Amino acid sequence: MNLKLTRPLAFFDIESTGTSVSKDRIVELAILKLFPDGLRETRVYRFNPEMPIAEEAVKIHGISNEDVKDAPVFADKAAEILEYLDQCDLAGYNSNRFDVPMLIEEFARSGLKFDIDDRKLIDAYQIFIQKERRDLSAAYRFYCDKELIDAHSAEADITATFEVLESQLARYNDLERTPEALDRFCKQDDFVDLGRRMILKEGEVIFNFGKHKGRKVVDVLRREPQYYDWIMNADFMSDTKQKLKEIKKKMS
Repeated sequence: MNLKLTRPLAFFDIESTGTSVSKDRIVELAILKLFPDGLRETRVYRFNPEMPIAEEAVKIHGISNEDVKDAPVFADKAAEILEYLDQCDLAGYNSNRFDVPMLIEEFARSGLKFDIDDRKLIDAYQIFIQKERRDLSAAYRFYCDKELIDAHSAEADITATFEVLESQLARYNDLERTPEALDRFCKQDDFVDLGRRMILKEGEVIFNFGKHKGRKVVDVLRREPQYYDWIMNADFMSDTKQKLKEIKKKMS
């Protein structure tokens, strides 16, 4: 095993009702848990999303409304999944932009907080696009010399992602083998929140969107406190709201 782990690393992949992190729901979650001693465990969950699965999404992952009508809802398994991921760093494919934020949203809807502040986030897609720039099927072909069968099946995708990361570490000698180093490599910018609405520059938290883009968050909140209220009541990710709430609390 090329990875040097001091605690478990959970590879995971989500199939969903659509592409909106804040509005869509998880229909399938697959987790491959890799332990420091090399032991692997895999769990696959299917959920009734309590909303229609978009036709475009069904064409991609093949999971229909009929397939999950009798499945449990996410909230029924949320505590079990949260416990299973306890003390785990996280890995996936384009996971920093989609899977991690969506998982946080689902836990929030279930009344649970999924804290990532003390977790390392490894995104094989970020390594790939910085090194080769392709999608998962091409990455699997390039790094593993295999064709990805059942692409967009969550279990097939996480298995392929694990094999891709293993091959990346074997191929690129300049990549360090620890989650801490890979976490640093995968970060394109120093974003404060998963929604990428705030960014850290020279020690200051800066808004990264809208009319106040480029301005210090604390300055905006002092001069325009209603902007905070607008964000908290608008359709922003729960992680963005939580980070903004923490900043406001420190200002008090």
